[in-house]
Amino acid sequence: MVTNSAAGAVSVSTSKIIPLGMSALLGLFMVGFVGFSHLEVVHNAAHDTRHSLAFPCH
Repeated sequence: MVTNSAAGAVSVSTSKIIPLGMSALLGLFMVGFVGFSHLEVVHNAAHDTRHSLAFPCH
Protein backbone atom coordinates (compact mmCIF):
# COMPACT_ATOMS: atom_id res chain seq x y z
CA MET A 1 0.00 0.00 0.00
CA VAL A 2 2.74 2.48 0.85
CA THR A 3 4.60 1.85 -2.42
CA ASN A 4 1.45 2.53 -4.46
CA SER A 5 0.90 5.91 -2.83
CA ALA A 6 4.59 6.77 -3.15
CA ALA A 7 4.52 5.87 -6.85
CA GLY A 8 1.39 7.99 -7.30
CA ALA A 9 3.04 10.96 -5.62
CA VAL A 10 6.08 10.66 -7.90
CA SER A 11 3.97 10.54 -11.06
CA VAL A 12 2.01 13.61 -10.01
CA SER A 13 5.14 15.62 -9.30
CA THR A 14 6.79 14.62 -12.60
CA SER A 15 3.64 15.59 -14.50
CA LYS A 16 4.06 19.14 -13.21
CA ILE A 17 7.60 19.52 -14.53
CA ILE A 18 6.61 20.31 -18.14
CA PRO A 19 4.06 23.05 -17.29
CA LEU A 20 6.45 24.60 -14.77
CA GLY A 21 9.30 24.53 -17.27
CA MET A 22 7.16 26.07 -20.01
CA SER A 23 6.00 28.78 -17.61
CA ALA A 24 9.60 29.56 -16.72
CA LEU A 25 10.56 29.79 -20.40
CA LEU A 26 7.61 32.08 -21.10
CA GLY A 27 8.63 34.31 -18.21
CA LEU A 28 12.22 34.50 -19.40
CA PHE A 29 11.04 35.32 -22.90
CA MET A 30 8.78 38.08 -21.61
CA VAL A 31 11.53 39.67 -19.53
CA GLY A 32 14.16 39.23 -22.22
CA PHE A 33 12.12 40.35 -25.21
CA VAL A 34 9.72 42.89 -23.76
CA GLY A 35 11.99 44.16 -21.00
CA PHE A 36 14.99 44.81 -23.19
CA SER A 37 13.41 45.36 -26.58
CA HIS A 38 14.50 48.33 -28.64
CA LEU A 39 11.26 48.28 -30.65
CA GLU A 40 9.32 51.38 -29.64
CA VAL A 41 5.92 49.70 -30.05
CA VAL A 42 6.85 46.83 -27.72
CA HIS A 43 8.48 49.20 -25.25
CA ASN A 44 5.49 51.55 -25.09
CA ALA A 45 3.01 48.68 -24.77
CA ALA A 46 4.58 47.53 -21.51
CA HIS A 47 6.05 50.81 -20.26
CA ASP A 48 3.56 51.72 -17.53
CA THR A 49 3.32 48.16 -16.24
CA ARG A 50 7.08 47.87 -15.95
CA HIS A 51 7.33 51.12 -14.02
CA SER A 52 4.51 50.13 -11.66
CA LEU A 53 6.41 46.91 -10.89
CA ALA A 54 9.73 48.80 -10.46
CA PHE A 55 11.28 47.10 -13.52
CA PRO A 56 13.90 49.41 -15.03
CA CYS A 57 13.44 50.01 -18.72
CA HIS A 58 15.48 53.15 -19.40
